[in-house]
Amino acid sequence: MNERKLTLLMDFYELTMSYGYFNDHKHEEIAVFDVFYRSIPDQGGYAILAGLETVCEYVENLTFTASEITYLESKKIFSKEFLDYLKTFKFTADIYAMREGTPVFPHEPLLVVKGKLIECQLLETAILLAINHQTLIATKARRIVNAAQGRAVMEFGARRAHGYDASIYGARAAYIAGAVGTSNTFADYVYGIPALGTMAHSYVQSYDTEYEAFLSYAKSFPNSTTLLVDTYDTLRQGIPNAIKVHNEYLKPNGYYLKGIRLDSGDLTYLTKKAREMLDEAGLTETKIIVSNALDEYLIKELIHQGAKIDTFGVGERLVTARSEAVFGGVFKLAAIEQEGVLVPKIKVSENVQKTTIPGFKQVYRFFDENNKAIADVITLHDEVIDESKPYELFDPNFTWKRKTVTNFKAVPLLIPIYKNGKRVYDLPKIDEIRQYCKSQIDTLWDEVLRLERPHQYYVDLSLKLWVLKDNLIHKHRPTNV
Repeated sequence: MNERKLTLLMDFYELTMSYGYFNDHKHEEIAVFDVFYRSIPDQGGYAILAGLETVCEYVENLTFTASEITYLESKKIFSKEFLDYLKTFKFTADIYAMREGTPVFPHEPLLVVKGKLIECQLLETAILLAINHQTLIATKARRIVNAAQGRAVMEFGARRAHGYDASIYGARAAYIAGAVGTSNTFADYVYGIPALGTMAHSYVQSYDTEYEAFLSYAKSFPNSTTLLVDTYDTLRQGIPNAIKVHNEYLKPNGYYLKGIRLDSGDLTYLTKKAREMLDEAGLTETKIIVSNALDEYLIKELIHQGAKIDTFGVGERLVTARSEAVFGGVFKLAAIEQEGVLVPKIKVSENVQKTTIPGFKQVYRFFDENNKAIADVITLHDEVIDESKPYELFDPNFTWKRKTVTNFKAVPLLIPIYKNGKRVYDLPKIDEIRQYCKSQIDTLWDEVLRLERPHQYYVDLSLKLWVLKDNLIHKHRPTNV
């Protein structure tokens, strides 16, 4: 577990609210907060949850040091009593969350914090920062991996990311979602994500001839020779020189040209011609790798046009999720304890999408007999779904849209991560998360995975929760006013 100290990575209003709670003796009331999002990036059909491990790193280092207390004292707005309270602050709350790598949908709780009001409030920014960023990148990466139709995708975006952390966590999120590796060596060092890379154009330019550069590289890496062939003239120099190195050095010494890479030009035309040239030279197993400002739409079009590509290196449009800058997860109060009873809370808005779902909740994913996901149902936390009986699903906004399901499996998605401040969940290795993500993607119908205009996956409410929400809406916005 990383011991990086980031306690004050919080919006200042979390401290001012906490001070207000403290002064009103509300700070130790038990509350429930939900993390959820309202719309899927790129008008897609799903998102991929990531960032839970980073949340755990923050929680387990959440204490206020003497220097941090001194800083807060310098603001001259907090009392000595409040600062003394922070000096002995200790996280004691419960956290429930979906597993990293889970496909997730709008409005359902992805993570729930239940504990003292002040503890929940102080966590807001760090939780949203971790979940929003890594979920955004994982979602983008999965779209790209799906568009590649089984071809390998490498994350090449370290130099284009929005800072050091964004490059590292972006590589992590991309790998969870199915990228085969990263250009980011530090991500390999920390997480064990395979670091991949060969040469830049500068390597070729630094030699008198392209052939000398290729030969030098082949001698250094004979088992994995992949050559960048577009520095000067791809078809008349680059590929012929790569073939020449194979014939004159690699093959005589028992090696084989592993691949060539293209980083510019018309990738459809060039890869078709490259494949012809390599095959004519007997290099049918040599892979063709392409890069150059790729995203899921360009990849889809290249494949549609018959480009001969084995691997895609995707950089800035993956690690920055260029087409959708923000994931948009929010952290909202769902319940607060009064006289020992959790009282559901709701935010009502003219914008239907911004009306929250009240109460302490659970999310069940329904699977059919073929292990395909049918729908998610948000319930109250203590509700139990009886799989032996038919269950009626209904649209919470258009309640006349109903479907009764039988022979189903209902799996609770929110699992305990912390109980009374102690982590009760063993954080899985990144390869386990990656495999889990793939297995869960396989439970979704192809229509949900469609790149454009996907089928809307159903997220419904249990009848008990729907009635609770409806009653609270009418309580706070009575129709006779």
